[in-house]
Amino acid sequence: MSLLQVSELTFCYEGSFDNIFEDMSFSVDTDWKLGFIGRNGKGKTTLLNLLLGKYNYEGSIIADKVFDYFPYQVSESELDMTVDDLSESWKPGVENWRIICEINSLGVDPEILYRPIRTLSHGERTKAMLAVLFSGENEFLLVDEPTNHLDKDGREIVKKYLNTKKGFILVSHDRDLLDAVCDHMLVLNRESVEAMSGNFSSWWENKQRADINAIAENEKHMKEISKLKLAADRAGRWADKNENTKIGFDPIKEHDRNISTRAYIGAKTKKMQSRVKNFEKRIGREIEDKEGLLNDIEKVDDLKLIPLTHHKKCLVECRDFSLGYNVNNETKNILEGITFQLLQGDILFLNGENGCGKSSLIKAILNDVSGRNIEGGDSSDLLLSSDISNMVTAGKLETASGLVVSYINQNTSQLRGSLKEYAKKHDLDYSIFLTLLRKLDMSRVQFEKNMEEYSEGQKKKVLIAASLLRSAHIYIWDEPMNYIDVFSRMQIEALIESFKPTMIVVEHDARFREKLATKVIDL
Repeated sequence: MSLLQVSELTFCYEGSFDNIFEDMSFSVDTDWKLGFIGRNGKGKTTLLNLLLGKYNYEGSIIADKVFDYFPYQVSESELDMTVDDLSESWKPGVENWRIICEINSLGVDPEILYRPIRTLSHGERTKAMLAVLFSGENEFLLVDEPTNHLDKDGREIVKKYLNTKKGFILVSHDRDLLDAVCDHMLVLNRESVEAMSGNFSSWWENKQRADINAIAENEKHMKEISKLKLAADRAGRWADKNENTKIGFDPIKEHDRNISTRAYIGAKTKKMQSRVKNFEKRIGREIEDKEGLLNDIEKVDDLKLIPLTHHKKCLVECRDFSLGYNVNNETKNILEGITFQLLQGDILFLNGENGCGKSSLIKAILNDVSGRNIEGGDSSDLLLSSDISNMVTAGKLETASGLVVSYINQNTSQLRGSLKEYAKKHDLDYSIFLTLLRKLDMSRVQFEKNMEEYSEGQKKKVLIAASLLRSAHIYIWDEPMNYIDVFSRMQIEALIESFKPTMIVVEHDARFREKLATKVIDL
């Protein structure tokens, strides 16, 4: 058995306000298929970088295997090179035949290894990098969110592939992937870290049970503390009252008392005061036993949404709708013969492989609204982009008049500057905006940073919070859950189930879609 041992690990980014890790310790077997989860910003990717030796830290990390990390970084100058060209720099000493074996296991033609990386799709890049990653020996592999931006088929291929492997840490927020692949879980709780056997669902079941027990135990301690405080207060008052009778007495009313009685009263008072001290010690022990019980409770605050009601029942209608782009005076169709209606209360999921036209259909709908009432996602920039001007459509696409749309773009690159500047630009109530971000479990210390410093998950939460603050007839979300932690996903699921807004959603998380979709269009 080979172990990765982390002891008393403490780390803080230079210039940061807070420690990412403080005296963190855990031990895992490097033959495990280890799922790694935690809230956004808790330091999952940071921990992987510490294992790789990228930063200085306090404490110790001991392992007898070599670490390698997915995804490999590709610079702008390397985009015109091939995977075959770069594989030696990614994994020194790698043998080409091993990469070809791995790429075949992923069901991909090895020719993608010899094409410029610039020409590869997200899915092809992911599979090629995974093939290089798993082509070594005596390694413990660090796999960081491999299914982001992958379509349903791509996720299935990666899921089946990882299920045949072992000896890796998998950072993912995809519950379906974690359940299918992992045999152990490493969890960054709010105040602690834990490693346990089982997949995500078994961990979550145990977690819910443990939280219920911790809450019950906390309530028991609180009742005991309340009783002890009451008894201590009563004994204290008795002692004070008794002490006050030591000096001075009425010989007529208290004829059975004399000066020697003072010693008796003093002894009785001392006994009562001793009892008070015992109560206080027991209160201290109860408080000590209670401390930490609720530290790791995943408290999920309820979110609110105020959707608008439209006078028309049908808000979007497509009939025999086709969409393409004019390239070199030729029209290349990517969607043909699409027919559907979006009625009030529908939650419509657009499903299909990457490049099938999901985002283009959203752009066409937004373009038909023509910027009349589109809020969020810097949609004005989107509507002026060249792909809109080159878009060619046929058939019917009609949106209801006076429609108000709240839009989340899948791109987060526009998020720069402070939250206050962002709120002002998008006409959001700043204090309510921060309150909503707190409910999505962003810490207050993040509010002082510029958004460029945020993790991708934190950036997504900014977009989601902004969208939720807007009252709209339709909420159009394009891949909103990429990088969002599993707890926030369940929180947003509960919100949508409760308020039932009209939505058009592009999302590859199978659990999210299965739970919420009232309609699915396979493109």
